[in-house]
Amino acid sequence: MDAPAFDGTAPRRNRRKVSRKNYDENAMDDLIEKQLGGNSKKKYRTKQDLEKETETEALIALSVGFPIDELLEEEIRAGVVRELGGKEQNDYIVVRNHIVARWRSNVGIWLLKDQIRETVSSDFEHLISAAYDFLLFNGYINFGVSPLFAPYIPEEGTEGSVIVVGAGLAGLAAARQLLSFGFKVLVVEGRSRPGGRVYTQKMGDKDRFAAVELGGSVITGLHANPLGVLARQLSIPLHKVRDNCPLYNSEGALVDKVADSNVEFGFNKLLDKVTEVREMMEGAAKKISLGEVLETLRVLYGVAKDSEERKLFDWHLANLEYANAGCLSNLSAAYWDQDDPYEMGGDHCFLAGGNWRLINALAEGVPIIYGKSVDTIKYGDGGVEVISGSQIFQADMILCTVPLGVLKKRSIKFEPELPRRKQAAIDRLGFGLLNKVAMLFPSVFWGDELDTFGCLNESSINRGEFFLFYAYYTVSGGPALVALVAGEAAQRFECTEPSVLLHRVLKKLRGIYGPKGVVVPDPIQTVCTRWGSDPLSYGSYSHVRVGSSGVDYDILAESVSNRLFFAGEATTRQHPATMHGAYLSGLREASQILHVANYFRTNPKKPVQRYSGVNMTVLEDLFKRPDIATGKLSFVFNPLTEDLKSFGLVRVFFDNFEDDPTNRLQLYSILSREQANKIQELDESSNESKLSCLMNTLGLKLMGANSVLDTGGALISVIANARRGRSRTHVVAGQCIIP
Repeated sequence: MDAPAFDGTAPRRNRRKVSRKNYDENAMDDLIEKQLGGNSKKKYRTKQDLEKETETEALIALSVGFPIDELLEEEIRAGVVRELGGKEQNDYIVVRNHIVARWRSNVGIWLLKDQIRETVSSDFEHLISAAYDFLLFNGYINFGVSPLFAPYIPEEGTEGSVIVVGAGLAGLAAARQLLSFGFKVLVVEGRSRPGGRVYTQKMGDKDRFAAVELGGSVITGLHANPLGVLARQLSIPLHKVRDNCPLYNSEGALVDKVADSNVEFGFNKLLDKVTEVREMMEGAAKKISLGEVLETLRVLYGVAKDSEERKLFDWHLANLEYANAGCLSNLSAAYWDQDDPYEMGGDHCFLAGGNWRLINALAEGVPIIYGKSVDTIKYGDGGVEVISGSQIFQADMILCTVPLGVLKKRSIKFEPELPRRKQAAIDRLGFGLLNKVAMLFPSVFWGDELDTFGCLNESSINRGEFFLFYAYYTVSGGPALVALVAGEAAQRFECTEPSVLLHRVLKKLRGIYGPKGVVVPDPIQTVCTRWGSDPLSYGSYSHVRVGSSGVDYDILAESVSNRLFFAGEATTRQHPATMHGAYLSGLREASQILHVANYFRTNPKKPVQRYSGVNMTVLEDLFKRPDIATGKLSFVFNPLTEDLKSFGLVRVFFDNFEDDPTNRLQLYSILSREQANKIQELDESSNESKLSCLMNTLGLKLMGANSVLDTGGALISVIANARRGRSRTHVVAGQCIIP
């Protein structure tokens, strides 16, 4: 598993060995340009030049996640070639790799299909189109926040409307992509800010502050990482997290390097043994925890037998709990590391100035309504409806990106209920906790040569309390330290007074630096997180709990009825618990929504059922108390507005069927208050005159009950809810109709 999205670089097995040099992602441009010979438009190249270029482009595509000589499963499903395994497939792969390399050489520009035609023979026109369209609509090229993309984003949405619930990385990624596809998009966010669990706290004065990450912190692995692409587009430098991570014992003394190395070696060997044990146990391993197996093996092989070695061993256990945001007693021994084969290579980096720079860039230009916690999501063949307090939001489709913790709490009511298969996956997956104490000091008393340092604890039960510190001075703009709290300690942290927590962490710091003659001052400002009790997250990030597996991530990602879609770090089997996993899931679902919209457009004969939650009973109840009744015509309107342009419904009785309520013909139409007033002015006239005015003068068309439920379901729902005294507002995605 990659280091978690919620924070850091601490790997699952040990502390990463990386160099001190700052990493500048912009150097990728020069590297690729050099590898491609600096002239992708060169018309006359030798066969050797072409072979070298093709090989280089294949390696670049490989770094992005494409196999060298195979198709992705997504490409096969998309039908990019007519026959698998033949010459056409080989040619397609060469063209695909070329397009990927071309865009990666300059991610700040919008790569056009015509630019590819300049460098690829017209004999391969069908492959150019197939490869370009696949890469574009699946988020492999032309994604991100480059200001040069603006001319290529449609000004008005024509593909349909989508509500995105949540303005975290997944929601923002999807919203921007959907806008570029031509959808009307509205993002509904419960917080007063974008970012979700990625939250940069600006500590200090407004003019001089330190940017400290209280949530997602580190870009984990730059190879193929979309967040690295965003940083390049914004010209934001990246700071490679440095190797030097000294450990201090509970008395504040530096841990002996030999003892540290020996225990770390033994710890890693035990993890290797876990793999062997679960292979022998086969299916039985699904029922036991990683903690149980590790402790059994530790005793069996005599690892960390004395008290000092045990403290060191506990530090590695705490590091493991941090990487998974869960207690080892909850992690599945069989599948806790199921995503290891997919982890992204390359260095782990901090973003200079804080992750808020990415978040703000992603949120720019996206229609977002803040402070709207979602209570209910309704979905059906006729569309979707989102209820937030006193407001209703309606669209064709909805993308739900709320954290797994919120889904576990059943904080949002789904109508109809989620499929049992999906709800079971939600219940099985784990959603753990990581907390932090962020401190801004008057000076960098710890020195500027460290990015991390660790501390051992006296008892196993407290092993995760302030076990690791991140020093943000090199990237934050101020002398800031962040202490991490993992495992059981993170759970107790939630109900401990901040003053007590600060006292404990300062005691630990002074125990380390006091004997060196370094004075540890009181911090200027302190912030303690409470992610577990946050009603918009209820935790930090996901893990595979005992009884669960990677399949549950796939189930959570499944759409429902082609109307309700899901994204977020807990919906990606390959990259869970990472920031880039959340972002990629947003791109994935934007592509899926586009695919569904295209299907609906090419299958117009498919019957459309009425709007979810609106039925004949609701319609009949409205006309039991009409706002206006004149002859055989009855009118109902939204009681919350007197606007003459606002719409309502009219019902017309025909012949003498009203004498027999069980056998009467009644037709309906949608009209404005202004039109209703014109009909009402004919109060003394006959029913025939009024009907003639409605149909001939005003040009309104009458329809049966089923038709009005289909076409006017949203309007009926709004009027019905308003009449119930709920004072709800009607908002259509992409139009932002808010009073």
